[in-house]
This record gives sequence, C-alpha cells and structure tokens, in this order.
Amino acid sequence: MEKTGAAIVGCGTIFEQHARVLRAMEEAELRLVVDSEPSKAQREAGVYGCEWEQDYRTILERADIEVVHLCTPHHLHAGMAEELLAAGKHVLTEKPVAHTPEAAASLRTAAARSTAQLGVVFQNRYNESSRKIRETIDSMRLGRLLCLKGAVTWARTPGYYTENPWRGRWETEGGGLLINQTIHTLDLLQWFAGGEIERIAGSITTDVLGEYIEVEDTAHACLDFSNGVRALFYGTNAYLTNRPVELELIFEQGILLQRQDRLYLLQGGEETELCRPAQSASGAKSYWGVSHGLLIQDFYRHVRENKPFWLDAEESSRALELVYGIYEASRQAAGIRDSDRVQPS
Repeated sequence: MEKTGAAIVGCGTIFEQHARVLRAMEEAELRLVVDSEPSKAQREAGVYGCEWEQDYRTILERADIEVVHLCTPHHLHAGMAEELLAAGKHVLTEKPVAHTPEAAASLRTAAARSTAQLGVVFQNRYNESSRKIRETIDSMRLGRLLCLKGAVTWARTPGYYTENPWRGRWETEGGGLLINQTIHTLDLLQWFAGGEIERIAGSITTDVLGEYIEVEDTAHACLDFSNGVRALFYGTNAYLTNRPVELELIFEQGILLQRQDRLYLLQGGEETELCRPAQSASGAKSYWGVSHGLLIQDFYRHVRENKPFWLDAEESSRALELVYGIYEASRQAAGIRDSDRVQPS
C-alpha cells in the first residue's frame, strides 16, 4: 500500500496526539513537522524520524505531502487552512474551526471551492459513550429526548497562559473557557439535542484568573432548541483539578448518565452500566476524551475513498456559533452596547 504523506504544523501541547496516531498507521507516513520555533520542530523531527521546517508554506509545493494537520494557535487555523486547501492539500485542523465567526465563514467558502477535504477535530463524538447516546436518540428506544445537561469542572494555572501568550486573549484565542476547553461539550450538547437553537441565555465571568487573562474562565448557559429540547451547561477552569465531563440526558422512558467517563442507564429504579472508555493508544488525557486516533483514522479513510468527511467546516461551525451565542447573550445581559464591546464581533 502506498502511504499517504502527512505533515503536522505546530509542535505544542496537542502535537503528540496526532504524531503518535500517524506513527501507528500503516497507510500514512509523517514526513514533515513545522513550528515557528526551530528548536521544537527539530526536536520532534528527531523523535519521529522526519524532516522539519520553520515555515508551513514550504508544504504548498510538496507533492509528497497530501494531508496537513493543524495544531496551531486558534487565530492561525483559518488562514493556514485556506492557503493549504487552495493548494489542494487535505487539512485536518484542531478545534475550533476558526477563532471568530467571520473567519469561519471565510473558511467555509474556501473549503467549498477546494477539491481537497477539510476536517475538524471534535474527537469526543467518537467516544463509545457518545455513539451510544446518539444511537439511543436516533432509535427512540427510550422515547423522545426531553432535556440534557453538561458540566465541565477543570483547572488551568496561571502558567498555562503565561507560557503560551496567545492563550487568554480575544485577538488570538478568540475567547477563553468556552472556545478552548468546553467547546467539545457544547458541541456534544447541540449534536445530541438536534434542531436549531432558538434561544440562548447565559453569562461568562472571570472568577480566579483575571490577573492573567482578558477572557472568561467560567460560564453557564440555557439553550432552547426548535424541537422543544432544553440544554443546560456549566463550565469552569477555576476548579483545582481536572474532572471527567458529566452529561445527563432525560428521555420519556429513562435517563442516560455519563460520569467518571462511564455511561449508565437509569430506568425503573435500576442503574445499568452501558460502557466504559477504552484506554487511549495515543496517550490522551482522560478528560480530553480518548478518541483522537479514531477520528484521525476516519478522516484518512474518507480521503482515500474520496468521500466527504462529516465533521467539515459547516458542521464544526455550529459549535463556534454556539460559543459566540453565549458571549453575545452574556454581553446583552450585562447591558453592554456595541461601542463597549471588548470581544471581537
């Protein structure tokens, strides 16, 4: 089998999740790593036995590289992806698809014009618990979904932001907790709920990290969907440890609970464990989810078979729009006028 040539741009925190998966894939080969800091690129190139570059634009002329993984800061996702797609390179980018709705809209246009594919990493949709939840909703085994909630209680230290100055800034991160850490949970809530979002109420606050960031570290929201489903959400980076994401879905004939990364069915007064997470082959942190490998392999399968990947620019923009909907709801609740706005429009 001829291997698909791959490159990874960005050798930061999430780099290893992509590189380890590529090294284990028979059908793909990591041929190039890129980072604006040469020492990082050189180090990872040595570990993975590939070439390195400082400028990602060298990829544009390389016929031996077909797929590019973007593991860069948020504000670089859309612009890099547009250039790569225009050159016919398939792009798999970490979330968010872009750092503002406007950048996402531009990228959707570029993706529609390109013959190459764009995929976005929302790996938690591939978790076994997520798949079982989705199957339960679609099959109506428990009747209609009535309401659901999600809670994320994580910790981020001042050093998390000071060591990577692009974080904690509207201009480069696009927000804080919502767009970085909890966007995965918000994506699951809207994916499970179905329908269009008709109403968003909520607020953002900076409870403990205000000395270090200009964005939020805590948020809550109430989301009403066109099909009558309501979702409640709470998230914070102000806890003192990282705990697994908690989900609850109330159906007409039962309740699904995700806690400690396990999925349970509560029905008729009895609680049954439905699944527990597999160990991550890529070394992923448990609270990230363990399905990077499944998503990456699925993206390559779609590329080889020339089939549209389902987590494309359009689908992945839904979570970003929800994030910015909560920002707007918080702004309106606080009585902030357009002229007072501190975050990007």
